[in-house]
Amino acid sequence: MSYVLWVILAIAIIFVVRSVKIVPQQHAWVVERLGKYHTTLTPGATLLFPFIDRIAYKHSLKEIPLDVPSQVCITRDNTQLQVDGILYFQVTDPMRASYGSSNYLIAVTQLAQTSLRSVIGKLELDKTFEERDIINAQVVQAIDEAALNWGVKVLRYEIKDLTPPKEILHAMQSQITAEREKRALIAASEGRRQEQINIATGEREAFIARSEGEKQSIINKAQGEAGSITAVAEATASAIERIAAAIRQPGGAEAVQLKVAEKAVEAYSKVAADATTTLIVPSNMTEVSALITSAMKMVQSQKA
Repeated sequence: MSYVLWVILAIAIIFVVRSVKIVPQQHAWVVERLGKYHTTLTPGATLLFPFIDRIAYKHSLKEIPLDVPSQVCITRDNTQLQVDGILYFQVTDPMRASYGSSNYLIAVTQLAQTSLRSVIGKLELDKTFEERDIINAQVVQAIDEAALNWGVKVLRYEIKDLTPPKEILHAMQSQITAEREKRALIAASEGRRQEQINIATGEREAFIARSEGEKQSIINKAQGEAGSITAVAEATASAIERIAAAIRQPGGAEAVQLKVAEKAVEAYSKVAADATTTLIVPSNMTEVSALITSAMKMVQSQKA
């Protein structure tokens, strides 16, 4: 009797174990009943019919990174590139992921490779390095359209590495070196050009400053000479005015004659004192004598 109880208890435990299923978070289990799709279990505890229902597929709903194997792609200008990348996707429909493809991982990987070759084949070599974002977006778009039937949503694709052949890589490095040398030469020539411009500008400004200084010096000198001439002229005019005023006074004319006579006598005496000088007496000595006589009379009258 006890043996039968143990058998019944064992069968009950088996029924309970096969009936109660606990689905983890972010997972989905596909249930088949008698070999046909029945339902999809969500996270939590669920009861199944033993020996009738069975868990056919288990899927993770988390984002899955998938390494796409490296492959050789040919660009539009017939250059070979070694390209590898990584694909991120997520199962969105567990039922389609179970029955839409025999192996959606292999299907997504192969489709990523073929799409990548197609996209790179439309670009030239230089564009493949400059437009990685465009390549990634086009690969995701191409894969996502086909992956909908597999219950998979492609989130993004990233190129990890683009490796051209050694010859192309060497040529690219040479081109980069030449471009840098070209930029260095241009920068040096621009520096020399700017230096010459600065020197010419400095010389022009210095010449302008010197010419302005010389101009101001000439103006100042002319103004000084004009002031000097004006002062001399004013002094001369004042002296003439005073002499004219003195001449108009009584005895002024006689004083002038006396002064002239003194100057004449002084001049003749100096000439006569020089032994090496020949003295030529003018024919109108009578006028000189008369001048001296009148001067002597004026002196005597002043003494009287």
